[in-house]
Amino acid sequence: MSGQFEATVEVDRPVEEVFAYLADGRNDPQFSPRVLKIERIPDTPTAEGTVFRSTVKDAGMKTAREFRITTLEAPVKIRWAEVTKNSVTAREGGYDLESLADSRTRVRIFNVLEGHGLGKLLVGLALAAARKDADGFGSRIKAAAEAAISPR
Repeated sequence: MSGQFEATVEVDRPVEEVFAYLADGRNDPQFSPRVLKIERIPDTPTAEGTVFRSTVKDAGMKTAREFRITTLEAPVKIRWAEVTKNSVTAREGGYDLESLADSRTRVRIFNVLEGHGLGKLLVGLALAAARKDADGFGSRIKAAAEAAISPR
């Protein structure tokens, strides 16, 4: 079983700057409390093929995760795929960005979660939790991006 959750939010910053902020996955702990640490491999600007290796805490358990950037189209599209095979993984995820008036940016985030082994029984719970928090997650992205990017 697999399923998707998503959220859309408007960030009061220009699309190019929001794209740069989100493309650097090392910023994820600023808006995702489940991310305990994260590194970029190689430690060069994010490009297709870049891997982000993280330690996350889900349901009280720490797990190692690796995500590979599969698409990077500045300043409108970022896609990733999880390469680790934990019980529940993000088969695909991404950001779609759209420039709005007054130097604002609409950001849509989504993840397609998939269960493996025992995770096939757990993915429904993970999806329910992710969907319940989707609006909050979007709000945290907005707050973190606006705090990190100076207004014009």
